[in-house]
Amino acid sequence: MTEGRGRRKVGRSESTEVVKKLEVGSPKSEGRTKSEVESPKSEEDSNSKTELQTANSKLQTETMEVHHHPEVEKKGFKAYLLEGLMIFLAVTMGFFAESLREHIGDNTREKEFAKALYAELKVDSATAASKMQLRIEREKTLDYLYTYFKDSSLTTLPRAFYPAFTNLYIVNIYTFEPKDGILSQLKNSGSLRYFKSLALQKLLGDLSVSINNIRNRNDQEYQFFASPLKLFLLQHYDFHWLDQLRGSYPVTRSILYLVKPYLQSKRTIKGQVLNVATFNRTEAANMVSFIKQMLLSSRTLQLTDYVAINHQILQELRKTYDLQNE
Repeated sequence: MTEGRGRRKVGRSESTEVVKKLEVGSPKSEGRTKSEVESPKSEEDSNSKTELQTANSKLQTETMEVHHHPEVEKKGFKAYLLEGLMIFLAVTMGFFAESLREHIGDNTREKEFAKALYAELKVDSATAASKMQLRIEREKTLDYLYTYFKDSSLTTLPRAFYPAFTNLYIVNIYTFEPKDGILSQLKNSGSLRYFKSLALQKLLGDLSVSINNIRNRNDQEYQFFASPLKLFLLQHYDFHWLDQLRGSYPVTRSILYLVKPYLQSKRTIKGQVLNVATFNRTEAANMVSFIKQMLLSSRTLQLTDYVAINHQILQELRKTYDLQNE
């Protein structure tokens, strides 16, 4: 029995040693061993990462503090007042510089427009005076025709008759067409504001009205020529006489300048009054008289009014812009 007990004790001790050996050789045992061996290095890496994160966190915190909380330099009241004064002076000087530039530019444009307008009106002034003189001469010719149609022979015609009769056929040479290119440009572009003289602005307005009146009068004169004067000429005027006149002298811009040399010469071109049987002396005389009254009215009213306004504007431009030698 003693041996049996001993055997049991020996068996238990052996089994204990075997278990220990198995534990030592098992994977768990090896895992623990490796972790225990490698644990110092892992702890060092963990500590270094922790320190790096802490440093980055501090750096970000400092950066955020600098960004969100800058140091503001405190200024006194005088400093703010000085800065405001400097800004005010800079804006004011810029405003005055721009105003001066615009003023110089406006004065330059004003002088240029004044010179152009002066040149245009000066030419028209001479043209209007020439047209008025031509109309006076035509009025005398119409007086001659009126008297002749009343009671003179329509078959035996004097040398002066057909030049006077031809005068009824002439229209454009007596028409005055005022130029208003510069004036229209001034009105359409709003450039009339450059002229600071109120008297000049008023005169330019009067000139515009006068030009419209002349054009309306020109339309009325042409309408009377188109009917009934043209119908009268087609019925009674001998255009063969005009063809012979054109063949005798160099062709110029107007028939009137063919009639004058003919009257000064000794040559006679024979003409006749066509359709004498249907010629109505009273109607012809009244028609000629009407033409004269219309021309006389245009000359003494519309043309005279235009010439007077034109003259006043030229005087005002010479006085204001020193255009004596223009």
